[in-house]
Amino acid sequence: MSDVQTTAAPAKKNTRTFVGRIVSDKRAKTVTVLVERRNAHELYGKIVAHSRKYHAHDEKGEYKMGDVVEIAEGRPISKTKSWVVTRLIEKAKLV
Repeated sequence: MSDVQTTAAPAKKNTRTFVGRIVSDKRAKTVTVLVERRNAHELYGKIVAHSRKYHAHDEKGEYKMGDVVEIAEGRPISKTKSWVVTRLIEKAKLV
């Protein structure tokens, strides 16, 4: 046999991810993320906006209100929190 080692690519988890804006960072280690979706109505074809808020885990408290972040589904951390902030996409703009 040959001594060639094949490195298999790490298996990618099939977790849901969303991109949204942080609307609240008042809780300890938790941020509230507003995720907005736009899709066409089934019958009429009009573009309809849907939004939902998710509580996401922020261990270090580094994300602030107005930041655009990506959240991923994970294990339940508390009664209402089963999402984790994975990365910062856009920093909040100063007004």
